[in-house]
Amino acid sequence: MNNSPYILAPATVRGVMLRVLAALLPGIAAYVWFFGAGVLVQIAIASAAALAGEAAMLAIRRRPVAMFVGDGSALVTAWLIALTLPPIVPWWATVVAVLFGIVVTKHLYGGLGQNPFNPAMAAFCIMIVAFPALISQWPPVGQPFHVQLDLILGGVRNVDAVTGATPLDALRTALRGGQDVTVSSVIGGAKQIFGLAGGHGWEWIAVGYLLGGLWMIRQRVISWHIPVAFIAGLGLTALLFHLASPERYASPLFHLATGGAMLGAFFIATDPVSGATTPRGKLIFGAAIGFITFMIRSFGAYPDGIAFAVLLLNILVPLIDMATQPPVFGRKDKP
Repeated sequence: MNNSPYILAPATVRGVMLRVLAALLPGIAAYVWFFGAGVLVQIAIASAAALAGEAAMLAIRRRPVAMFVGDGSALVTAWLIALTLPPIVPWWATVVAVLFGIVVTKHLYGGLGQNPFNPAMAAFCIMIVAFPALISQWPPVGQPFHVQLDLILGGVRNVDAVTGATPLDALRTALRGGQDVTVSSVIGGAKQIFGLAGGHGWEWIAVGYLLGGLWMIRQRVISWHIPVAFIAGLGLTALLFHLASPERYASPLFHLATGGAMLGAFFIATDPVSGATTPRGKLIFGAAIGFITFMIRSFGAYPDGIAFAVLLLNILVPLIDMATQPPVFGRKDKP
């Protein structure tokens, strides 16, 4: 057979996870450039909490601690949680979120490969529901590192002095107030928030995640199906609403370049454990997440809906996979 070998090199969990962490670095670099090094402190805190929680649960479950702690899966979860939470949340909030993701969402369901829900998104949802005000406090561009560090370590939180509105917060406020949300009016009214496309600094963070995601596809860490379907689902839905009422609904470029769109498309929705597995199922899975994300952003109570959209589709994964199973080789009908 002239197409062999089918597997060029053995793939390990550790190798895959390290490449995912490497792919996150461009987005993290842009994050630090615009919003300060507080996110690096959060990543460090999250990593320590994840490794400690992972080791403790493995010991309780009598599993090999060194082997599973070293596979990198806990670090990927920790980094994603740190990147979805505001970089100025107090340290205990990051620890609680990470321990919930590792202990409850992962190990109580049987550990790596058994969890039906995305641990990072489950942790984010539980935090934003339990502490909505705290998880909505984002730093303005250029905030000094010493201010961020003081807030992380438990300093007095003067909300008006240390936080700023994100582009999605501004969009939600405009929608609720019936204000004009066309690009010209939004940028003209809030230049300190909105940048070239999706928010000052946010569009470059999105580009960083996009570059890392494309590299993962090239490395065959993930397939193209879910990211492309997610971007198409979010972008096309935003385009239809924008064409119908451009003064009320933001453009597709805005939705794709702000918030966690690129992080969600390439690093969150592509979770191989909690996501769809068949090629057609991945397309349905990704497109549905994109559609629901737009609906929550535009009509829901939260500025960004990726986490809720991912968890809703996690519930439907068994049905999606069942309905999209390809025919058995040699048969025209499905099994």
